[in-house]
Amino acid sequence: MVVRREPTLADVAEVAGVSLTTVSRVLNNRGYLSQATKDRVAQAIDQLNYRPNQVARALHGKSTSIIGVIVPTVALPFFGELAEEIENALAEHQYRMLVCNSMGRADREREYLDLLVSHRVDGIISGAHNDTLAEYQTVRMPLVTVDRDLSPTIPNVRCANEAAARDATRLLLERGARRPALLTSRTGPHNRREAGYRAVLAEAGIEPRIFTVDFHTPDAERARLIDAHLDAAAAQIDAVFATDDLSAAAVLDWAERNGRSVPHDFKVIGFDGTAAVRRALPGLATVQQPIADLARTAVDVLLSQINAHASAEDAPAAVVSPIELPGLLLAGTTT
Repeated sequence: MVVRREPTLADVAEVAGVSLTTVSRVLNNRGYLSQATKDRVAQAIDQLNYRPNQVARALHGKSTSIIGVIVPTVALPFFGELAEEIENALAEHQYRMLVCNSMGRADREREYLDLLVSHRVDGIISGAHNDTLAEYQTVRMPLVTVDRDLSPTIPNVRCANEAAARDATRLLLERGARRPALLTSRTGPHNRREAGYRAVLAEAGIEPRIFTVDFHTPDAERARLIDAHLDAAAAQIDAVFATDDLSAAAVLDWAERNGRSVPHDFKVIGFDGTAAVRRALPGLATVQQPIADLARTAVDVLLSQINAHASAEDAPAAVVSPIELPGLLLAGTTT
């Protein structure tokens, strides 16, 4: 049986007829070498399809030019588009991306974080939605989050959630809603979209009504739980602000099955405004997150950290966190 394996530096040296040291000097462009020697090494590399070991490069203090990105799953429209935009932004700086899908599991996120650190990627962008993992506090490499508060010392790039939620809630009231409910993943002080909703209702003297369905609930169970919340409150609500578009789509489905006329006697607005959902539901009112700008800003902040580390500075320039970018209110036809 022929055992296939990746060619090593020693294989390149043997085929080129030179020493390991010479191959290393060619790869790292160090010292004087004749063009003939460089050509022989280059030909051997091409012949063997040799790929430099990025982990080994990192262990010798060299850049891997790889950034790790942790998201819940690229199957969700927001995170799929965010990952694509991060990849595009990184490519402009000759970096590549390694995507890790945590699937909403803290243990899997912990494993991926360990993998990225042990493989010495140049930096990490985390957008996963698990509760704060203590392991992040031990990471000693450049790190940026997207819409995730890990620590005051870790830059967090996000949409201006509270301001955008105020706009969304005001739109419901301006269009005639008097009993709007909030459908969100988790309630609490970290939920700035909830804060915006509550603030507008407080100004209007309206009692808030909040439904929660955890972000990581499986799709079939998620739809059942949303239906149960809406069924129980059907007589007490005339609108729903869902803090993501997929939940807003589930609300629209419930309204249709229950004979609610949207937007005449029932109004719905979502949040995210991804291209995928806009194509499927072009009339859905929503807040469009600036996904491309979020990705580019996260990459810029991360690369500034990487450059600071590479130049042996004590620390990168201080960043006021969170970095908030405005969302765009799209009134649609569902309000």
